[in-house]
Amino acid sequence: MESQADNSKNSRAERAVSDIVMAELFLVQATIESASALGEGLTGLREQLSSESDTGEDFRTFLERTRKQLTEPYTSRFSYWRDIASDSKES
Repeated sequence: MESQADNSKNSRAERAVSDIVMAELFLVQATIESASALGEGLTGLREQLSSESDTGEDFRTFLERTRKQLTEPYTSRFSYWRDIASDSKES
């Protein structure tokens, strides 16, 4: 027969494993999105360097936009995960 302390330990362990799995899923999702943005960024870079692009966008602006596209998936997933983790601690 398990005591209340054992149940509490098991519950905390299950929660920790669940948090790790959720964090890993968010990381995989963000990595896939970021890889797609990287491919688009490389295509844009090739166009910028070969002067095929006539968007009027200067190189600095192009790099800043690409950087934001690469980091956004990680930033948003981390924010989602942090919100989920804080909500679960409150309940």
